[in-house]
Amino acid sequence: MKVLVTGGAGYIGSICTEELLNAGYDVAVFDNLTEGHLLAVDKRAKFIKGDLADREFIHKTIADIKPDAIMHFAANALVGESMTNPSKYFRNNVCSAINLIDAAVAANCLKFIFSSTCATYGTPERIPMDERLPQKPINPYGQSKLMFEQILRWYDQIHGLVHVNLRYFNAAGASEKFGEDHRIETHLIPNVLKVALGQKENVQIFGEQYATPDGTCIRDYIHIKDLAAAHMLAMGRTTSAAYNLGSGEGYSVRQVIDVARKVTGHEIPVVVKEARAGDPPRLVASSHKVTAELGWKPKHARLQAIMEDAWAWHKKFPNGYGD
Repeated sequence: MKVLVTGGAGYIGSICTEELLNAGYDVAVFDNLTEGHLLAVDKRAKFIKGDLADREFIHKTIADIKPDAIMHFAANALVGESMTNPSKYFRNNVCSAINLIDAAVAANCLKFIFSSTCATYGTPERIPMDERLPQKPINPYGQSKLMFEQILRWYDQIHGLVHVNLRYFNAAGASEKFGEDHRIETHLIPNVLKVALGQKENVQIFGEQYATPDGTCIRDYIHIKDLAAAHMLAMGRTTSAAYNLGSGEGYSVRQVIDVARKVTGHEIPVVVKEARAGDPPRLVASSHKVTAELGWKPKHARLQAIMEDAWAWHKKFPNGYGD
């Protein structure tokens, strides 16, 4: 089976590519390298440098490759930036993605796995969060992902494009070869590990007055390999669906830092800053639906295991991919 992975030079896309190849799939990676890294592309995959905004080029690429399925990771994903530059998010995450699904339909590639997000829900009405929650995004990033989910529903109805929307919570961890290296790093775990590596003086905690046991935000962390496994299971769907992907466990910011101290053996000083607008106190997934329908269950659900894999990669590649 041949799979096209867009954004396969990025954090999640690179490890999903690696896992697909390990499972025997024929993989082509499509990436413009504005956020991804060439060194993050598994050498066993075919690499095509291109931009989804180039409608003619993506049509030609898919016509040439003739993939059986597409995994779409390519997107901009900084919530704060989306609040200052919404145009970038709607152009890249919606308009460019339409070019991709038009090309897929034209080439009769009607299996599509979409990298979505729990940000489509906004501030949840209840915890744990299941797929029945109303989707009310509170930033353009979440809105752009929801808009594309809605577009996919119409493409299924009109063109028969079977799609699975996978709504991630906090992807974390690493494989032995590939890990998390964003040019602008906003994620907690890599920023905590940068302190342990001596690359930052401290880690910032944004707010400690939330209605949680220790006053800091609680989030659900999912190992990147478990995320990849869900994508491969999703390709077995014959009808469209949407699933939340999380461990079902919530950890506070202070708990994450404490686990990092234990794993790294470093003190990791903290500085408390003002709370950020729009940060929900708790985001924890219910994974009941994906377990029941796809048989998916996280194998690396413990935060310590996630942290150990992330730390092993960051120690091996302290400067990331170095580009």
